[in-house]
Amino acid sequence: MTRFLIRWLVMTIAVAVTVLILPGMHVIGNPPIFGFAAFALFMALINASIKPIVHLLALPFSILSLGLVALIINWLFMRLASWLAIGIFGVGVDVGGFWWSVLASIIIAIVSSIAASITDE
Repeated sequence: MTRFLIRWLVMTIAVAVTVLILPGMHVIGNPPIFGFAAFALFMALINASIKPIVHLLALPFSILSLGLVALIINWLFMRLASWLAIGIFGVGVDVGGFWWSVLASIIIAIVSSIAASITDE
């Protein structure tokens, strides 16, 4: 349980940095930390549960499209996390569009790696 909480904290930090950097992502709710945390919670749950299965099933199409299908899946999961966070908690992060989600994925991966290395996770 402690490991999940640390990963959720790392993801929350990564989402906060991403929203501050990218103008295409907006936090919904007040205070903003609740929006970051709700979005990060659903991103962590999706990444741990259904994302690996969907990526495995879509692997042949992703290979044929040179990775475009993987980008579309990542965009859909960001939209799903945003929709769930805003729908359930009333706070979250709104992702502006496909290319903003691609940039956000890159920034979240970089910041998560840095934060995870600091926390030895």
